[in-house]
Amino acid sequence: MMHDDGLPPLRDVVQKYELAARKSLGQNFLFDLNLTGRIARACGPLDGVTIVEIGPGPGGLTRALLMEGAKQVIAVERDERCLDALAEIAQAYPGRLKIVAGDALTTDWRALVADVQGPVRICANLPYNIGTALLVGWLESDPWPPWYERMVLMFQREVAERIVATPAQRVDYGRLGVLAGWRATSRILFDVPPTAFNPPPKVTSSVVELTPRAEPLACNGRILTAVTASAFNQRRKMLRQSLKGLSVNGKTIDALALLNAAGITETKRAEEVDVAGFVALARLADDMTR
Repeated sequence: MMHDDGLPPLRDVVQKYELAARKSLGQNFLFDLNLTGRIARACGPLDGVTIVEIGPGPGGLTRALLMEGAKQVIAVERDERCLDALAEIAQAYPGRLKIVAGDALTTDWRALVADVQGPVRICANLPYNIGTALLVGWLESDPWPPWYERMVLMFQREVAERIVATPAQRVDYGRLGVLAGWRATSRILFDVPPTAFNPPPKVTSSVVELTPRAEPLACNGRILTAVTASAFNQRRKMLRQSLKGLSVNGKTIDALALLNAAGITETKRAEEVDVAGFVALARLADDMTR
């Protein structure tokens, strides 16, 4: 049985190239063609769009993106075992699939898309073990607006809930929610059951859309990360205690002076402070240590 694009079914590809998913690489392959098509369509109309995909594996989502009309897919794959399978897809779609053998965590994204004409979007079933680190890097990217115009990404459901959380969802709200809320609008599009993957993970996954804000509140992302990390590291404690020992620009901050300057009650906890509040703290911390 051949797939609509003339390529063999993914299960046959995996068997041919002996691509057993490796836990060490956070791999869970998607075989459900209806699902990969749905994820690709979630990226919006793809005519003239270049997609950056991370961890394509045997290429299920890659094929869906190409079939849905992406002008080009740039696929970054660390696992050398998958490169021959991806090369078959490249032959079926001449000039439309660029395979980059390398580690996404060390990739220079702006250099990767420097010659691309037209909009760039990120779409990926992210390896579970590096998904959060990649997202944080993309959100902290400078200069802003970033090199991408939209992200459609797969995470474990609990991570997805943290990304879209606000102080209204105190259990899930944390550093990731602050960073995502600072520079993007985000929403969970749909859930994906474990049975859609090979091997099936133990948790439900979710597809999240993040759209960059054109003009986020001015702030140093590195300092915002430091402030939120300190605040949420002891999330049950009051901010006057959790921000003790916060170091910015090589200097230790006076937590009470910082909170008073920001107009934030010292007895509040991190989960009660919204994105604008954390941005204010980060900006003042920067000013106080220069």
